Amino acid sequence: MNSTTTAAKPGFDTQGERSDEARVDAAMRSFVREFGVTAALHMESCVRCGICAEACHFHIATRDPKYTPVHKLELFRRAYFREASPFAPLVRALGLVRKPSIAELQQWQELIYDSCTMCGRCTLACPMGIDIAELVKEARHGMFKAGLIPERLALMDRTARQWGSPATPAEDLPDILAEVSEQHGGVAIPCDLEQADILVTAAPAELGDHTKALADAAKILNRIGAKWTMHQGGFDASNIGFNNGDLELQERLTRALVDTALKIGAKTVLLPECGHAYGAARWEAAKWYGSALPVRIIHMTEFLDELIASGQIRVKRIADSATFHDPCQIVRRGGLEAAARRVLAALGFELIELKDAGVSGFCCGGGGGVVSNVRAAPLRAKVFEMKKAQVEATGARRFVTSCGQCRITLEQGAKAAHWDRKTESLLELVADNLAD
Repeated sequence: MNSTTTAAKPGFDTQGERSDEARVDAAMRSFVREFGVTAALHMESCVRCGICAEACHFHIATRDPKYTPVHKLELFRRAYFREASPFAPLVRALGLVRKPSIAELQQWQELIYDSCTMCGRCTLACPMGIDIAELVKEARHGMFKAGLIPERLALMDRTARQWGSPATPAEDLPDILAEVSEQHGGVAIPCDLEQADILVTAAPAELGDHTKALADAAKILNRIGAKWTMHQGGFDASNIGFNNGDLELQERLTRALVDTALKIGAKTVLLPECGHAYGAARWEAAKWYGSALPVRIIHMTEFLDELIASGQIRVKRIADSATFHDPCQIVRRGGLEAAARRVLAALGFELIELKDAGVSGFCCGGGGGVVSNVRAAPLRAKVFEMKKAQVEATGARRFVTSCGQCRITLEQGAKAAHWDRKTESLLELVADNLAD
């Protein structure tokens, strides 16, 4: 996608050279395509009770009414009633609902990109069963089409389109893996094998700042004698298209993983400790492959749980207390609440739960691309204080999570708050405590 950044007032960015009218029309066309039966039912069901407001960490942290989930959906709701509802022709004819203006779309960018992580806590709270997080994701499709997403996310989008990853060109993968291997004691990390049973994927941080996680995954896979590989054809599972609303890129990145697995005969695609990788590859791949995927797609947490339960690996017990941050896309949206806790139990931790844990846990504040959106940093810091307070209230000595993006967000929050608590990776804890 060729695009340029247009000078804009604080609060929104633009991509591309087009008129304001063209941007609005592009957004509206995309919105209308999203209004199938499910979205329509959700739009018609909202009774505007406000219960979702007390579920949203951004609203709770600021008490600013503009951050209520129902307000974040207002322009999407207006587009529905004006263009796709049963009485849409009458609504337009009588001028009952205004078409969103370019100024409103520009202001909306902050609400659905800076102050929404698509964590789904509001969805859980809604008494009408409205999937608010899914509707925000669908609204992002229109904002991407209009060229109205935060520029940092747009830059990552352009890079992923060119390289297959926002982190590195595919051609550099063999060299990166060789460096990771050397950095971590020579652990074998196979690349581009013609045949393998497991295709292992990574998140961008594992190719940069969090290389230990990648080396530790290799350590465990080698311990069990798995025939596995990473591959230039499909290696980055983070899927920036999923976060940005770029459906074309989302499909391309998902297909790269699945098609590469099929090419090398792999029956399993192993996802890294990344929440949005799980949402994009595990649950949304069916958009392009149908309900029965041609390969098994599994998150690292599931993998560790299965290895321990089957006796393929044993772990040393750690005599310490810990609390656990539940990644939203893995636990609330993905259903892996029990798996991580079984792994923690196997490690011998005394688990002290956060006040809000499991499916009701608060987001780290950086999901949905918010951690990459520099403009949202002050808001993220406010949300972090909520998580910090809950962690401290447990009195636990260790703080663990199973998502690399959550870990990055929490590390950034700790640095800004001058908090000395380390956020630990569940994968790395397992690898560091493998029993002979």
